[in-house]
Parts: sequence; structure tokens; C-alpha cells
Amino acid sequence: MSAEPHPSPRPSLFLPLRIRGVTLRNRVAVSPMCQYSSEEGLATDWHLVHLGSRAVGGAGLVIVEATAVTRDGRISPGDMGIWDDRHVEPLARIARFVEGQGAVPAIQLAHAGRKASCAPPWTGGKSLKSPAEGGWTVVGPSPVPFNEGDPVPVPLDRAGIEAVLDAFEAAARRALAAGFRLIELHAAHGYLLHEFLSPLTNLRDDEYGGSLENRMRLPLRAAERLRTVLPDSVPLFVRISATDWVEGGWDVEQSVVLSGRFKALGVDLVDVSSGAIVPHAKIPVAPGFQVPLAGRIRRESGIMTGAVGLLTTPEQARAVLDDGDADLVLLGRQMLREPYWAINAAETLGEEAPWPTPYGYAVRKRPAKG
Repeated sequence: MSAEPHPSPRPSLFLPLRIRGVTLRNRVAVSPMCQYSSEEGLATDWHLVHLGSRAVGGAGLVIVEATAVTRDGRISPGDMGIWDDRHVEPLARIARFVEGQGAVPAIQLAHAGRKASCAPPWTGGKSLKSPAEGGWTVVGPSPVPFNEGDPVPVPLDRAGIEAVLDAFEAAARRALAAGFRLIELHAAHGYLLHEFLSPLTNLRDDEYGGSLENRMRLPLRAAERLRTVLPDSVPLFVRISATDWVEGGWDVEQSVVLSGRFKALGVDLVDVSSGAIVPHAKIPVAPGFQVPLAGRIRRESGIMTGAVGLLTTPEQARAVLDDGDADLVLLGRQMLREPYWAINAAETLGEEAPWPTPYGYAVRKRPAKG
């Protein structure tokens, strides 16, 4: 009697992915991308169309941009926010539409730390150093500015740390009220939680600084608080910078340890990016340059990973999954260029394209009438 064939452990791009009580229709995700287009943190029609069009375009997961859990945790005055109950309904409108198109609506919760209080990038992104410029006081683990001449962050004391954790928890409750089915915690790109992880920015000598265990404490506590708030059916992702690309900084070996700890706390997937903790890092930017980081974390920590960064073609994305480096592929800039990337990728790879009904009947190939 022959043994039953085992399904391949390597996922393909259009295989559904079930995580807790959520099923993604494919392994294509829209990466969170800041639009710097909110007023007092409120989502607008721009955000509805920006995110809704990617859901219509066939992605399995659509993640709302880095959304500030406190007013002073914004990168810029135009950042999305979720620090107040009035933010819920504009976000709920987006979540409803995204879900109505067959995608899973998700949101990334963030605090910018010492990289807060900046102008939008298309105006130069300079630090807003005073209230007269529209800026505010920035905080961090230690009094180390991002750039020379930038405001020196005020180190968070224990009360400040507890307030940040409370803000993340309150934000998660609002995200659930808005109808988001998946939450991502932002611990990457030089923002607050990453600042606590990296020896380059964390010079503390208390229980939140020094050793790896201490530097991991705040991100781990934040993940634990969110997991406690979220129902068992709601997945929790964490985005990390797997390496600072600087000697003596945060690196992939530490990321493997951190990811294993996240898994033990109930985090479901680590979204693997890199860099952005210091302005002088030499990053070897190239197509797929971060994929090996995701692969190593996946293999050594046993947690699911998402791969992101200069992935543009269906063949690249399929290879990432089929090679076992990640369980999910996240696209950012390419989704800006091509909102219907997932549909086009399906057609390229010979899969059934997830056309929305009002379009599908018109664009699917049909035999000519005789």
C-alpha cells in the first residue's frame, strides 16, 4: 500500500494562507506605505481610494500605513493616527471596503520615537524643531538625535514607557472596533521600538538597556500587550529591521532570537525589513536583498516570515515562496506603480485571476461567438 502523498511545504503565490481565524486568498500583501495625507490623524478619501484600489487589484492582504498610537508619535503632521476614538470611523470605512473586495484589512501600529516631528518627504523631510514650525518634542530610549542638529530626544522614563504601552493597547482596541482583521506592530526602520533594540540608539543602563534581553524588553512587552487584547482569531504580525547594516548595531543573529521570543508570545509572522536606524548605513540595495534575512529567521526561529524590498515581478515573488524563504510577499513601491499587480501576476503565472465581478465579465478571455 503506497503512502499518501504529502503536500509541498513550500507555498506558491496563489495558495491561500490561513493564520488563526483569517484566510488570505493569496500570498500577496500590500506593504504599509505612509501617505502623509491626513489631518490630525484622520483617514480621508485619498486613503480609501489608495488602499481600496489595491484590494480591487487582487491582493490578499492590505495593510494601512504606519498609524500613530500617540499624537507625538507621528513621523509628520500628515501621518495617520489612531490615538483618539474619532479616528475609528474613517478607518472603519476603509476596512469595510477592503474586506468587501475579498482582501483582509490590516493596520500597522507605530510610534516614530526620535524620528518624529518631520516635514513630509516631498518638502524635504526636515526636522520640525519648534512649535512655530509645527513640530513637537520627540522621545526615545536615549538622548541621541538621528541627524546632527536634529532635536535631542527626551529619554523615556518608566512612566513614559508604561504610557507608550498603554497607547499601543488602546490603539489595538480601536483597530478592532474599526474592523481590522489583522494587526501589525511596527518595530523597524529606526522608529521607537527599533530604537530600543539597537545598541546604536539605546545607551540605557536600566532594565531596558545594555544586554540583548533588556533591549528586547519593550518590543516584547508591546507584543505581549497586543496579543492579550486581540482575540485568538486575530493574527499579530511584527515588522522588524533584521539588521542595521552597521558594525556593532542590531543584526540578524539578534533578530533570530527576538523572532523566537515573539513566536513564544503568540506573534504569528515577522515582516522582515532592514536598516533606517542611522543615516550613514551602507545598505546593499538590490532586488531581493532582504529575502535571505527573512529566510534565515524563518528557518532558525520557526516563525512565519514576510519578505519585502524591491520585489517587482511575479517570478521573483514565486521564487521567494517556493525556496522557503517566506510565507508571504509584501510589495510597496511596485504596488504604487501597478495597483493590479496581483491580478496581472496571476495571469502571468497561469493562475485564476481574482478579477472583481464588475470587471471580470468584461476582461476575462472568452471564446468568440460563431
